[in-house]
Formats: sequence, C-alpha cells, structure tokens
Amino acid sequence: MSLAVIINLIVFIGLIFFLNTQQRKEYTLSRLVLIGLIAGSLYGLGLHVIHGEGSTVIKTTLDWINIVGSGYVGLLKMVIMPLVLVSMFSAVVKLDKSGSLGKISGVTISVLLITTMISALIGIGVTQMFGLSAEGLTEGARETARVAVLESRIGSVSDLTIPQMLVSFIPTNPFADLTGTRSTSIIAVVIFAILAGIAARKVSQEKEELAGPINTFVDVAQSIVMRLVKMIMALTPYGILALLTKVVATSNAADILNLLGFIVASYVAILLMFVVHGLLVSFVGVNPVNYFKKIWPVLTFAFSSRSSAATIPLNVEAQITKLRVPPAIANLSATFGATIGQNGCAGIYPAMGLPVTIAALLISIEPLIDMARTALNVSGAMTAGTITSRVLGEKSTDEQVESAQA
Repeated sequence: MSLAVIINLIVFIGLIFFLNTQQRKEYTLSRLVLIGLIAGSLYGLGLHVIHGEGSTVIKTTLDWINIVGSGYVGLLKMVIMPLVLVSMFSAVVKLDKSGSLGKISGVTISVLLITTMISALIGIGVTQMFGLSAEGLTEGARETARVAVLESRIGSVSDLTIPQMLVSFIPTNPFADLTGTRSTSIIAVVIFAILAGIAARKVSQEKEELAGPINTFVDVAQSIVMRLVKMIMALTPYGILALLTKVVATSNAADILNLLGFIVASYVAILLMFVVHGLLVSFVGVNPVNYFKKIWPVLTFAFSSRSSAATIPLNVEAQITKLRVPPAIANLSATFGATIGQNGCAGIYPAMGLPVTIAALLISIEPLIDMARTALNVSGAMTAGTITSRVLGEKSTDEQVESAQA
C-alpha cells in the first residue's frame, strides 16, 4: 500500500470520526445525511483532482472505502426480505377489515401505474423537446462489449409473456425466494406473507385460544426486525459518505461534457416528475414542501446507492414514522414501487424511445443518470403510499410509529 493511499484513508477515517461527533450531538438524520453527502462529494472531488482519472491510487483507496459503502448497502439488502415478510404478515394479521387488503392493493397499484404513465409521457415530451438521437455518438471497446451483452438479453426478455410473468410471481419455494434467487422474489415473498397472514387470521378466528400467542409472535417479530432496521439506519450518513466518494472520484468529466444533452434532458424529465409527485400529494392534503423534507434522507440514499430494492427498509420506516402511513400500505407501496411501478426505470427511461445501443453508448454517464432515476422510483413508491393512505382515510397509529422507531 502506497503512502498516498494511506494518507487518503487517514483523511476518510477522519471524516468518519467527524460524522460520529455530529451524530452524538443528536442531529436529525436529514442533517447528518446532508453532511455525509457534502463531505463525500468534496472528498471524492479532491481525490479526482489530486490523483487524476483512472489513477491506481484512487482505485486502491476506493477498494478500502467500499468496505463502508458496499457494506452498508449489503446490510440493507440483508434486512429487505425479513422486513417484507414480517411486516406484510403483521399488517394482514392486524387488519381491521378482511376486505381492506384488496382496497389497499388496488389503490396502490393504480397510483403507481398512473404515475408511471405520466412519467412516460414526460419522457416522450422531453425527448422531442431536446431532439435526442444516437447521431454523433461513437462506440469504444467498452461500449461495444456492452452492446453485445444487452442484445443477448433482448430475446429472453421479449419472449416472456404477461401470463408467464404473472406465474413467476407465485412463491413455489418461499425459502428460495427469501434468498432473492429470482428477479420476482420480492413480490413472491409479499404474496407468501399475505397468504400466511390470512391463514393466521383464520386460525385466530377458529381457535380463539391461539389468537393471543399469534398476536404476541407478530409483535415480537416485528419489533425485532424494525429494531434491526433502525440499527442499520444509524449507519446511513457513513454509507452516504462512502458511496458519494466513489461516485465523484470515478466520474469521467470528458464523457459527461460530451453527453451533457442526455444528462440535462434526463434530469429535466426527472425533476418534472418530482413536481408531479408534489402536486399529487397536495391533492390529498399533504404539504409538498414538508413531504419532501420528510423523505429527503430516503431519497438521498436512493440517489447515492442506485438501488430501489436496497432502499425498501428506509422507505417503509419513513412512511410509517414520518408520513404516518399504515404498515400494510407502506410495505405494499415500497415493494411494488421498487419492482413493478418504477417511475424512472419503467416510465421515463424506456419512453425516450432510444435504440438499445444507446444504453451501451451512455455507459460512462449511466451512473449519474441512474442516481436521479432511482430517487424518482423511490419517490413514486412513497407518493403511492401517501395517496393510498389518505384516500382510504387511514394513518399509522402512535403504537405503530413507536414500534417502527423502537
């Protein structure tokens, strides 16, 4: 390990200690996340400027820094399946009305589909306004290799019919789905949890002596999982610090400038969709400014991690405690929003109508665009949860909020 790498790591450790001192002052998570974001961006920029693009010093430094960033993302991914399983099971068991689940699912999915449709229209409009096309773009070795990979996947995706996709949601082996072996594993776990919850409700009704133990089991399991989520959330500022350091330090300034039109167009479309989210929540009596303030830490993590799935734990916790969305709605909207209802990935991006090769040609700037796109996906999920909660006239109780914060 070179002296330069050692110095870089000492600086990074110093930033971690600085964040820790701020955390001990009991600042809000939003403020700590903002500090981590700024510190990581400045530190990453410093590495880029001092050592230059493609430097082995930066690569070696990031290998160590990734222990924090990738480790944090890994911990969040670790808790996704237990959180979805326990929370959905608990929500179904504690539903006041047996018909409520159908209404929740119907309204949530409808909102996600509507917002995705709106985002697609915005994507088409922005594409036309900016006149985006593939003209003038050239392929390098890296892009050519990516084209081959993408084209090899087109056939398998296009051959998948809607009935086949629906069948893939069935949890034929819930234990395998808990390990995330399939792309539809999260939805399969949701379905399994709902069915298990319905079965538990029926057992409670048929054998009243088991109702107490079932409710106790649900409370204990949910409290443990939510406590685990809170423990991991406490690491968010450090994860943001490491993730933003990597993003900024590895950015290719030349490619970004050459493809600035695509970046600007993408961000314009995404920002317009954020405005739509604000307008939609205002229609159900939620102040848009306060709404975005409350979900800021979640959007920041989504932006830096580029993972809608990894954001599910933060998404659910914020909906329950900050937006007062009941657990059943929060879990459904977060899960469906990260899979079948992505406003950014399933709305804006495909509707720009660009050929598959463009995805490969944009490989250098893809992370920069994907960051905002992922944040939009998560915002769409939280918007759906908020609207569903207000439309159905349901809010999380003080007990549910305390359970989520325990």
